[in-house]
Amino acid sequence: MIRRFLAAAALAMALPIAAAPAANPELKVTTLDGKPFDLAAQRGKWVVVNYWATWCVPCIKEMPDISAFVKSRKDVAAIGLAFEDTEKKDIEAFLRKHPVDYPIAQVDVTEPPKDFDPPKGLPTTYLIAPDGHVAHRFVGPVDAAKLNAAIAKGS
Repeated sequence: MIRRFLAAAALAMALPIAAAPAANPELKVTTLDGKPFDLAAQRGKWVVVNYWATWCVPCIKEMPDISAFVKSRKDVAAIGLAFEDTEKKDIEAFLRKHPVDYPIAQVDVTEPPKDFDPPKGLPTTYLIAPDGHVAHRFVGPVDAAKLNAAIAKGS
């Protein structure tokens, strides 16, 4: 019984979940390097909003893929949201070992950004369309192929 539950949970985490177009979510955070990030300032670009944690193996695996994707497209930006209750210095140490090419902010697990559903599994990634609406939500790891396919659909 427990094996079936774990298998179903793992499968559910691996499948993308489409989100209906939503109102334009707000996201204003301060990145680990002290800079403000405002999702509204990214209008005109696709934006990858990626919830992750240092202890999450699929999150660690997808981070280089998201970095490469962002670097390969001028019409895409990304923000990583460290969704864990740990010290900032520990996240910074983790990022020295696993560097990324996009800003990272830590969000409070008890009060996540109000316009995004709290992640039910990690990683959780939102693809925000250039007009600001949620085009797609993925639960489980993403890569360039999945992100390109979602952008191609223009959801």
